[in-house]
Amino acid sequence: MVEAVAEEEPVVREYDDVRDRAGVEEVERECEVGSSGGGGEMCLFTDLLGDPLCRIRNSPDFLMLVAETATGSAAGGGAEIIGLVRGCVKSVVSGGSHAKDKDPIYTKVAYILGLRVSPNHRRKGVGRKLVERMEQWFRQKGAEYSYMATEQDNEASVRLFTSRCGYSKFRTPSLLVHPVFRHALKPSRRASIVRLEPRDDDRLYRWHFAAVEFFPADIDAVLSNALSLGTFLALPAGTSWHGDVEAFLAAPPASWAVLSVWNCMDAFRLEVRGAPRLMRAAAGATRLVDRAAPWLRIPSIPNLFAPFGLYFLYGLGGAGPGAPRLVRALCRHAHNMARRGGCGVVATEVAALEPVRAGVPHWARLGAEDLWCIKRLADGYNHGLLGELDQGGARALHLRRPQRVLASFSVFLN
Repeated sequence: MVEAVAEEEPVVREYDDVRDRAGVEEVERECEVGSSGGGGEMCLFTDLLGDPLCRIRNSPDFLMLVAETATGSAAGGGAEIIGLVRGCVKSVVSGGSHAKDKDPIYTKVAYILGLRVSPNHRRKGVGRKLVERMEQWFRQKGAEYSYMATEQDNEASVRLFTSRCGYSKFRTPSLLVHPVFRHALKPSRRASIVRLEPRDDDRLYRWHFAAVEFFPADIDAVLSNALSLGTFLALPAGTSWHGDVEAFLAAPPASWAVLSVWNCMDAFRLEVRGAPRLMRAAAGATRLVDRAAPWLRIPSIPNLFAPFGLYFLYGLGGAGPGAPRLVRALCRHAHNMARRGGCGVVATEVAALEPVRAGVPHWARLGAEDLWCIKRLADGYNHGLLGELDQGGARALHLRRPQRVLASFSVFLN
């Protein structure tokens, strides 16, 4: 009679770039988004350009963990990496007074992303062990809450976090994506666009967004990062602008809009794999027509079936009845920036109640409906919206009390 051999528990430890890079890349390949291990399904592949930490290294505190088979670990070799997870911690606004003359309430929030488990090792508790170990590090860093984002139809991910890890559904922002055409888009005649000087963008954002949930405390560091390509302000055509942001804040026009552009292309590339030949041919035909007759300005589908980059639009906001129209003008400007930069798409993430959402041009079939899940890590009560979460676990606040959340600031560099 052959005795059953109990499977050894995986070892979870901090990622070592020299030791683990090849194993991490292999797990990433096995876990392409949309892939079920075969069958020719379409999937979205992410090329991290040789830097597994690229999606978290711009955060104040970050960590990557790997799970490896115990066999060989003690012997000094032979262990196989079977899972990984990334996390970061940052201070954000948790709610409070919406008056611009009141100090915002900040809290430390942790973000889990990039959880991967090799298909051959799923449903064995590896993912849960990685999450629990990451949460330990979050607590050590003083994080009061942990949250994650996934697509609403990713049932396996939602089940893991809500049923096994104690998270609750929290917010449902939308990822809006627009292709970059071969031809440039005409600037709007109804808007004037100016690029804000450094420190002026920080001043404007803190004035307008300081009491909005998930606004980052280190916005100055975000805006000065080399990957941030500038902040742009849209005003109604004919509005005077003398480069004085203080004068603007003292007497803003009836309508205005603002956004910043983040260069994800220099951090990672995306690629759609497994697309049918007919789809590839149809997309190619639109590019041929656009190339042959650019004056027709026919919308063309970029080559998303080869590695492509994206520019992310963050800090999206504005005020007044004309704000959505001015946001549309800003998005056209960002599209032309992305065209010059060689990108395939521009994207942003907006909350359901974001006032300027209606002005963001996008192709529904390229985007996604996201789901954020959150969990309380710290004991006690935190003032503000996040402080309303039960100490024993997060409640689904979005079902009870819809709120505006600055989604485009929360995860763009992750």
